[in-house]
Amino acid sequence: MRRNTVRPHSCSVRHSGTASLARAIRRRAHPILQFFIHSVRTTVHFLLIFSLLAPAPALVAEHAAHPAGSSSPTRNVQSAPELSADPPGLLYQGVPPELPQDQGVAGLRLAVQRLSTTARLMQTVAHPDDEDGGMLTLESRGRGVSALLMTLNRGEGGQNKIGSNLSDVLGVLRAEELLASDQYYGVHQRFSRVADFGFSKSPDETFAKWGGHDVALGDMVRVIRTFRPDVMVARFSGTERDGHGHHQASAILTKEAFRAAADPKRFPEQIAEGLEPWQAKKFYVGNVCGFGAMTCADANWTVKLNTGEHSAALGMSYVQFAMEGLRHQLSQGAAGWTVDPGDRFTFYKLADSVLPSTTDKDAHEKDFFTGLDTTLPALAARLGEEQSKIPQLRGELREIAKKIAAASEDANGKDPSSAATPLIAVVAQLRQVNAEVSQSSLGTAAKLDLLTPLAEKLQQAETALNLALNVSLEADVAPGMGPYGRTPKEADAVTTVSPGQGFLITVKLHNGSGVPLLIESAKLEVPAGWSTTSEKMSPVTAKAGDDFRVIFRLQVPKGATYTRPYWHRDDPDRESVNQIDNEKYATLPFPPPALRARVKYSITGPASAHGENGISTVVVARFTDNTGKERRRPLAVVPAFSVMLEPATQAISTHNGSTSTVAVGVTSSVTPGALGVKRLGELRLELPEGWRSEPAHFAVEFTRRGEKQDFQFKVFPAGLQEGRATVRAVLEWGGEKYSEGYTLVTRDDLGSFYYYQPARQRVSIVDMQVPHDLKVGYIMGAGDNIPTVLKQVGLDVTLIPAEKLAAEDLSRYGTIALGIRAYDTQKDVVANNKKLLDFVSAGGTLVVQYNTGVGDFNSGHFTPYPAQLSRSRVSVEEAPVDILAPEDSVFHYPNTITVRDFDGWVQERGLYFMDQWDEHFKPLLACHDPGEQPQKGGLLRAQYGKGTYIYAGYAFFRQLPAGVPGAVRLYVNLLSTRGDRP
Repeated sequence: MRRNTVRPHSCSVRHSGTASLARAIRRRAHPILQFFIHSVRTTVHFLLIFSLLAPAPALVAEHAAHPAGSSSPTRNVQSAPELSADPPGLLYQGVPPELPQDQGVAGLRLAVQRLSTTARLMQTVAHPDDEDGGMLTLESRGRGVSALLMTLNRGEGGQNKIGSNLSDVLGVLRAEELLASDQYYGVHQRFSRVADFGFSKSPDETFAKWGGHDVALGDMVRVIRTFRPDVMVARFSGTERDGHGHHQASAILTKEAFRAAADPKRFPEQIAEGLEPWQAKKFYVGNVCGFGAMTCADANWTVKLNTGEHSAALGMSYVQFAMEGLRHQLSQGAAGWTVDPGDRFTFYKLADSVLPSTTDKDAHEKDFFTGLDTTLPALAARLGEEQSKIPQLRGELREIAKKIAAASEDANGKDPSSAATPLIAVVAQLRQVNAEVSQSSLGTAAKLDLLTPLAEKLQQAETALNLALNVSLEADVAPGMGPYGRTPKEADAVTTVSPGQGFLITVKLHNGSGVPLLIESAKLEVPAGWSTTSEKMSPVTAKAGDDFRVIFRLQVPKGATYTRPYWHRDDPDRESVNQIDNEKYATLPFPPPALRARVKYSITGPASAHGENGISTVVVARFTDNTGKERRRPLAVVPAFSVMLEPATQAISTHNGSTSTVAVGVTSSVTPGALGVKRLGELRLELPEGWRSEPAHFAVEFTRRGEKQDFQFKVFPAGLQEGRATVRAVLEWGGEKYSEGYTLVTRDDLGSFYYYQPARQRVSIVDMQVPHDLKVGYIMGAGDNIPTVLKQVGLDVTLIPAEKLAAEDLSRYGTIALGIRAYDTQKDVVANNKKLLDFVSAGGTLVVQYNTGVGDFNSGHFTPYPAQLSRSRVSVEEAPVDILAPEDSVFHYPNTITVRDFDGWVQERGLYFMDQWDEHFKPLLACHDPGEQPQKGGLLRAQYGKGTYIYAGYAFFRQLPAGVPGAVRLYVNLLSTRGDRP
């Protein structure tokens, strides 16, 4: 098992405690109890997704063997949005630190504000970091709007500014980064099944790669039909002004989805599943004046929002708070992004609407919801003629709205805890209204129209009441080792469980209010087939300030579903649409946690008359990291053994491939003896016909959980001809076969999730020659896997740490290669650029790969002769390539290069080409995207002193790990170039 442990920039936020709220509720206990005397007794449900802690003596509670959220008031509830009373990202992501703005008095005020409006907004974008975070934060946190962000792909085709992880594992990381940003924005998150296949210059190419536009459109329509927004907002305009073809496509799709979601003939399979058509009321497009524009011609915009408005609750402007969230997207290079205080405007234009005109004489609107009644009583008007079937609804909603207004006044007054009194009534009345709507004779569509916002209002009211009462809930997995009552080290914490394993969960409810709570029951919600040990539980009173604890014992069944992404690609280098492994999770960021717990309680008083409520939290394991800081991680279900071939790809030269080494890493997730199976297993390789390995197999023995062992097989290929082959590893243990591995993808500022890959190595057999007398020094930039491939084909490569460049004797090497974005990311490369050029002048070869900091690169004058780096690129990987200097030794030594060597490339030809250069530079290749002029600045060679300087913008960092034969040959030729070999 490997872990992504990139250490990010950490955002600092101000903290606010809840102690003052607890003291206030104690002072207000008597008035609250007086309210209880005149109420009808009900019970309060608390929904939780576990957090993990050591067990304490307590009751053992009853078991509910059904998935969380499975109950439904109508047949359509399974199609309703997965709502969470917690910050929206928490349900799926894991547990990054909670924001103080969502806790205590600040959280109470925000929750009450959200109660006061039924407005629902959905923004669509193409990639993570495309979102208008300032606008989303203003709407969600400033105006209480329920907002959802739909990001078409997970950015898996992008570049990684902080490490070498690319492709699908990068997609998992970027999804986590985006969910961390979403917590700041205060929005729900959805994705489609299309993948980021790299830069695209047109929507036509984008739709062709995505299997036609209906693939992403269908997912977008599904989200609209579940979330049921009033307003839809595309971040982009759908025109060439958007640049990236993915950007254009996202707006084009949103415009069509606005109407398609309301048409039952579009995607009728969704209707058959139980979804109902939904027509949003208004649709806006963005990028109407250019991103970051502070002014915009009046004719170009309908809505102008000032995201630079200061928020007292946030302590900064909305866009500044959004930027604090965006800075978690470190793989996008966002660590240092900032926004100065002051006005900052964002502009949107109304592009479609089903309402009568809502604009003023200047064709402008005050906000997105101009012309819409988003008050709670207005929900009754949605019923039209069906209002007569539930005539009391409007009056009930008016009464609830009055109580919400009273709660808002109290929450913003001197004694915020006094908001508990009206909130108790709000929760009880909303619960009653939800039940009445569910049991009414209203049609299915009418019920869903009401239940979608009403269910969310109930959750928001429960959250607000919990904050007012200062009641909290935790559920912790008992640590496997370590001193009792202490937070264990990460190695000892039970962060994962496997089939056959038993474990304990301690649920703790803290009563921070000033009144007793009657704990009536507690239950776990677990997937079907799981078993728990339980005892009958009698009602227990938790006094003010006390904790209630209950213990659950669980057994993970054989065949339990693993915690893993619900999507995958068999060949990420060439496939642009994800396969969905479980359609019920389609569009969610990740599958929801497997385990939840519920505690039912009521507030005691002289008359025992009270209202209902609920709370939720993510399942976590608590542990102390190496720095002594306590952290949390969601409980995950994983295989008993993780089997990974390292690396996942290998290149073999036909002229240097008589043997190769295959390394297999095996990690035990359990203590084998605890599962009742043997401690010994057998590891072997599945090889192509005629190949063999030494040894044929390994005996594998583990004695402890978390132990990792590495095994090396010497493989003898047979009948080598250029082409592809596959090597697989299988571990047989206790009658089971394990043939995949998983990687923990996490970072200190993020949640965590697991990336799975088959225990498979893709072997590329390349017909090529390698100069064995050449020593190459490779200096990493942002991180790539090129050196690994070079070593595999027999090249002598030494990694030179950038920080040691100043002291390194470069005369030891014939060639120095700079990794991707070396000047962008390694200050020592910048500082020692003259040393690199002196190495060239003395007779060495320097190969410089692309950099993205165009301005910094050009102002640094890093090239030996004047040249201008640009953002020009060729995104179509099949684009024809012309060899401009066929006589050059680059195309002859040690391998002959022809245009056929550019067949089979993946994702793109190249990026960040030069667009101007001194006459000392000789362009070697030319290519271009359809409809464009030839670009010659992707591969330049210059004689400098006795040596050779080469600039390579072609995407070798993608081609070599993918084992593209022609790219491997050409790159080896570049490294083999010498100044005396023209």
